[in-house]
Amino acid sequence: MADATRAYAASSAHRSAREQEADVFRRANVALRQSATAGAATRARALADNGRLWTTLIDLTRDPQNQLPQAIRASIISVGLAVQREMQNETPDLEFLVNVNENLALGLSARP
Repeated sequence: MADATRAYAASSAHRSAREQEADVFRRANVALRQSATAGAATRARALADNGRLWTTLIDLTRDPQNQLPQAIRASIISVGLAVQREMQNETPDLEFLVNVNENLALGLSARP
Protein backbone atom coordinates (compact mmCIF):
# COMPACT_ATOMS: atom_id res chain seq x y z
CA MET A 1 0.00 0.00 0.00
CA ALA A 2 2.84 2.38 0.81
CA ASP A 3 4.30 1.89 -2.68
CA ALA A 4 0.98 2.78 -4.27
CA THR A 5 0.70 5.89 -2.12
CA ARG A 6 4.20 7.02 -3.08
CA ALA A 7 3.53 6.35 -6.76
CA TYR A 8 0.28 8.33 -6.63
CA ALA A 9 1.99 11.22 -4.85
CA ALA A 10 4.77 11.27 -7.45
CA SER A 11 2.37 11.26 -10.40
CA SER A 12 0.10 13.85 -8.77
CA ALA A 13 2.98 16.27 -8.38
CA HIS A 14 3.02 16.76 -12.16
CA ARG A 15 -0.70 17.50 -12.54
CA SER A 16 -2.70 20.49 -11.42
CA ALA A 17 -5.27 20.23 -8.64
CA ARG A 18 -8.00 20.84 -11.23
CA GLU A 19 -6.78 17.93 -13.34
CA GLN A 20 -6.70 15.69 -10.27
CA GLU A 21 -10.25 16.77 -9.43
CA ALA A 22 -11.34 16.00 -12.99
CA ASP A 23 -9.87 12.51 -12.57
CA VAL A 24 -12.16 11.89 -9.60
CA PHE A 25 -15.19 12.48 -11.84
CA ARG A 26 -13.67 10.34 -14.59
CA ARG A 27 -13.15 7.47 -12.13
CA ALA A 28 -16.74 7.79 -10.96
CA ASN A 29 -17.80 7.53 -14.60
CA VAL A 30 -15.78 4.38 -15.15
CA ALA A 31 -17.56 2.78 -12.20
CA LEU A 32 -20.98 4.00 -13.38
CA ARG A 33 -20.40 2.69 -16.91
CA GLN A 34 -19.18 -0.68 -15.65
CA SER A 35 -22.16 -0.93 -13.31
CA ALA A 36 -24.56 -0.82 -16.26
CA THR A 37 -23.70 -4.44 -17.09
CA ALA A 38 -22.62 -5.65 -13.65
CA GLY A 39 -24.56 -7.00 -10.73
CA ALA A 40 -26.69 -5.10 -8.27
CA ALA A 41 -23.89 -4.78 -5.70
CA THR A 42 -21.52 -3.18 -8.23
CA ARG A 43 -24.24 -0.80 -9.34
CA ALA A 44 -25.10 0.12 -5.74
CA ARG A 45 -21.43 0.79 -4.98
CA ALA A 46 -20.97 2.99 -8.06
CA LEU A 47 -24.09 4.98 -7.25
CA ALA A 48 -23.11 5.34 -3.58
CA ASP A 49 -19.61 6.52 -4.52
CA ASN A 50 -21.05 9.00 -7.01
CA GLY A 51 -23.49 10.21 -4.35
CA ARG A 52 -20.65 10.79 -1.87
CA LEU A 53 -18.70 12.65 -4.53
CA TRP A 54 -21.58 15.03 -5.20
CA THR A 55 -22.44 15.46 -1.52
CA THR A 56 -18.83 16.42 -0.87
CA LEU A 57 -18.78 18.82 -3.82
CA ILE A 58 -22.01 20.50 -2.69
CA ASP A 59 -20.71 20.82 0.87
CA LEU A 60 -17.41 22.33 -0.30
CA THR A 61 -19.23 24.69 -2.63
CA ARG A 62 -21.52 25.88 0.18
CA ASP A 63 -18.55 26.62 2.45
CA PRO A 64 -18.45 30.39 3.09
CA GLN A 65 -14.68 30.33 2.58
CA ASN A 66 -15.02 28.89 -0.93
CA GLN A 67 -13.43 31.44 -3.25
CA LEU A 68 -15.40 30.63 -6.39
CA PRO A 69 -17.68 33.41 -7.61
CA GLN A 70 -21.18 33.15 -6.13
CA ALA A 71 -22.81 32.54 -9.54
CA ILE A 72 -20.56 29.56 -10.24
CA ARG A 73 -21.11 28.19 -6.75
CA ALA A 74 -24.87 28.45 -7.21
CA SER A 75 -24.68 26.66 -10.56
CA ILE A 76 -22.59 23.82 -9.13
CA ILE A 77 -25.00 23.38 -6.23
CA SER A 78 -27.97 23.39 -8.61
CA VAL A 79 -26.39 20.69 -10.78
CA GLY A 80 -25.42 18.70 -7.70
CA LEU A 81 -28.96 18.77 -6.39
CA ALA A 82 -30.24 17.57 -9.77
CA VAL A 83 -27.74 14.69 -9.63
CA GLN A 84 -28.87 13.80 -6.12
CA ARG A 85 -32.54 13.86 -7.16
CA GLU A 86 -31.78 11.56 -10.10
CA MET A 87 -29.91 9.18 -7.85
CA GLN A 88 -32.93 8.88 -5.57
CA ASN A 89 -34.96 7.35 -8.41
CA GLU A 90 -35.54 3.62 -8.22
CA THR A 91 -33.61 3.26 -11.47
CA PRO A 92 -31.31 6.26 -11.89
CA ASP A 93 -30.45 7.32 -15.43
CA LEU A 94 -26.79 6.31 -15.64
CA GLU A 95 -26.31 8.15 -18.92
CA PHE A 96 -27.47 11.39 -17.31
CA LEU A 97 -25.13 10.90 -14.37
CA VAL A 98 -22.20 10.06 -16.64
CA ASN A 99 -22.89 13.10 -18.84
CA VAL A 100 -22.99 15.46 -15.87
CA ASN A 101 -19.76 14.03 -14.46
CA GLU A 102 -18.08 14.18 -17.85
CA ASN A 103 -19.09 17.80 -18.37
CA LEU A 104 -17.70 18.74 -14.98
CA ALA A 105 -14.46 16.85 -15.69
CA LEU A 106 -14.13 18.66 -19.02
CA GLY A 107 -14.68 22.00 -17.31
CA LEU A 108 -12.04 21.22 -14.72
CA SER A 109 -9.61 20.10 -17.42
CA ALA A 110 -10.06 23.28 -19.46
CA ARG A 111 -7.29 25.81 -19.27
CA PRO A 112 -8.35 28.84 -17.17
